[in-house]
Amino acid sequence: MNLYTRLKSIVLSLFPRKLLFRYEGVFRSVYYLKYKGNNYRCNICGAGLKSFVPMNDDRLCPKCGSLERTRRLWDIVSASFLENDPVVLDFSPSRNMYRKMKKTVKNYVSTDLSGDFIADQSYDITNIGSPDNHFDLILCYHVLEHIDSDKRAMSELHRVLKSGGYCIIQTPFKEGDIYEDPTITDPVEREKHFGQDDHVRIYSVDGLKQRLEHSGFDVDIRTFSEDRENLHGFAKEEVVLVCKKLPL
Repeated sequence: MNLYTRLKSIVLSLFPRKLLFRYEGVFRSVYYLKYKGNNYRCNICGAGLKSFVPMNDDRLCPKCGSLERTRRLWDIVSASFLENDPVVLDFSPSRNMYRKMKKTVKNYVSTDLSGDFIADQSYDITNIGSPDNHFDLILCYHVLEHIDSDKRAMSELHRVLKSGGYCIIQTPFKEGDIYEDPTITDPVEREKHFGQDDHVRIYSVDGLKQRLEHSGFDVDIRTFSEDRENLHGFAKEEVVLVCKKLPL
C-alpha cells in the first residue's frame, strides 16, 4: 500500500463521505504540494507536476484525483464533442470529471445508483428515465461490466440518444471472446473470474463492438498508443469505443 492509499484510508475512516466530497479540494491542495513541478500537466485541473502518483498500473493526479483513463476521456470529449451546447448524460463520473463538466457544459447531467459518485439523477441504465432522442452525448465509462442485462442497457443508451448523437464507452478488455457466467455471483469468485468483485463479465473489444452494433450503433474503435512518459499522463495503450446513433 503506497502513501496515497494509506492517507486516503485514514481520511475515509475519520470523515463522512459527503464531507470529504465537499472539502476534497482542500485536502488535495495540501497533498499536491509534494508533487508540484513542471515535468507533467494534468489536462483536467491544469496542475503542473513533478510526477503523477503511482497507483498499481495507473497514475493519479494529486491535485484533482484524475486517473489515466479520465484524462484520456476529457481529451477526447473536449477536442470533438462539446460544440453547440450539447445535452450530456454521464454515468457514474469520477468527481474530477463531474466538476470539470459542470464548469464547462451548460446542459450536463450525471447519474449514479451506487451512492459512490456525485450525481444529479439516479437512472437505472437498463430503464433510463428520460424521453427518446434526448441526449447529444452520453459518457459510459467502466459501467457496462457491472450490468447483468448489458444488452438492455445498450438498447436504452441508443433510445435516449439523439439521431446523430454519440455515446463514448470504455470497459476493461481481454483478448479473445467475451467472458461471462451468470452463475458466478459470489463476490470472491467474481473477483477471481472477472477482475473485480462487482464485475459480471470481461469484454473483448470485438465482442463489445458486436453487441453495440446489434443495438443499432455505428461503432468506431479508437486505439491510443503513447510514450509512457507523455505530458498528460495518458495510459500507454488504451482502447475507447465511440458509438454513433445513425440518422433514420
